Amino acid sequence: MTWSVETLNAIVDEEIEVLPADMRARLVRISELIATAGLENVHAPHIKHIEAQLWEIRMKGRDGISRALYVTAKQQRVVIVRVFIKKTEKTPRREIEIALTRAKEVQND
Repeated sequence: MTWSVETLNAIVDEEIEVLPADMRARLVRISELIATAGLENVHAPHIKHIEAQLWEIRMKGRDGISRALYVTAKQQRVVIVRVFIKKTEKTPRREIEIALTRAKEVQND
């Protein structure tokens, strides 16, 4: 079974839409890599563990860096729960808390 990458809801879709084009393209490229190679075969610098069940897809563009925070769900699904442009070296705690709250909505049916 192959992996799929999806967004949690329309809010996350909007967060992706406001990213610069090169960062959106990078997110698509890494998502395709996960789908074709399998999540277990994709490592740094593309993805990194944050805490608990939360991981990040790392995007870099001409205008800076951004992150897509995700969790995994049953049936080999990567569910992106928060996307933001990163302005500090360390991922802000506020962004992690938003992602953890949204992660509770992910259904593992």
